[in-house]
Amino acid sequence: MGGQSIPKLLRLRYHHVMARFPRTRLRRLRHNAALRELLATVRVRRENLVAPLFVCPGEGIRRKIASMPEQYHQSVDTAVDTARRWADAGLRGVLLFGVCDQKDPTGSQAWSDNGPVQRLIGELKRATPELCVFTDVCLCAYTDHGHCGILTERPDETRDVDNDATLEALATTALSHARAGADVVAPSAMMDGQVGAIRQTLDGEGLTSTAIMAYSVKYASALYGPFRDAANSAPNFGDRRTYQMDPRSPRQAVQEATADLDEGADILMVKPAGVYLDVIAELRRRFDAPLAAYHVSGEYAMLHAAAANGWLDLRAAVFEIFGAIQRAGADLIITYFAEQLANES
Repeated sequence: MGGQSIPKLLRLRYHHVMARFPRTRLRRLRHNAALRELLATVRVRRENLVAPLFVCPGEGIRRKIASMPEQYHQSVDTAVDTARRWADAGLRGVLLFGVCDQKDPTGSQAWSDNGPVQRLIGELKRATPELCVFTDVCLCAYTDHGHCGILTERPDETRDVDNDATLEALATTALSHARAGADVVAPSAMMDGQVGAIRQTLDGEGLTSTAIMAYSVKYASALYGPFRDAANSAPNFGDRRTYQMDPRSPRQAVQEATADLDEGADILMVKPAGVYLDVIAELRRRFDAPLAAYHVSGEYAMLHAAAANGWLDLRAAVFEIFGAIQRAGADLIITYFAEQLANES
């Protein structure tokens, strides 16, 4: 008899509690897929994605990048075909990176008017005028030492990038991209004053409509390895911690972004994206300027590796992570997943 009374007692207590329970049941709005879709406020949209593209010398080249699945080195002709496919899929932005086979201490091929990047810009403006062409402005893929600027004259063991000597080279590179037709130049060398030097040079040449997307907050991250393989841009001595930001010093992000805006930046960027959501959110709170986030090669490669081992659903993980980047406040996302997302969003 006692064993039968306990369930009854529990039911009485349950109904007593539920009688006082709030009428709001939050699960009502998650009841079915259609309702969840109607109420979603964060959406990954193809119009907000920018696809990186590695362009190399030669013709007819479409060469796999081993550390970055589904990414390729492409010559100008094949790159145009790729960009046309991306435009047809609804993408509106492409970010060009040059791959160089003639390197020297100053990275002089970076501003060659006949370089692969400069040639591709012109071809893209003719073949896919609906695409906004962004270009990376840095020297690391063009210097024989792999650093992002011109080195000081000190002995090798203490050599570093000469900040002020590098500014002219970066401005000259940006000018060559703008003259070729780039819509947005994106200085990534993390030299103090690089945005101001580029803005002054462009304006002095009458290229006032060319925008600048500043790699304002670029950390010295362990997640760039696959990209350095792709661009053949790893430094052959030391590292880049004297100019890229220390991940342990997040407060410097606001200083960097403020300086770039003061110098004429039109768009700010945080790189990497997925592991610096707090920094993206802080810049979104502080500034009204357009904000980009770069989901970098290491983040991309890790997701592919986990999916290949059956440890996660790649599509679901990508949409979840990119939703988080948007929630943090990014307006644009630069990603190697751009084509996949464009075809599914």
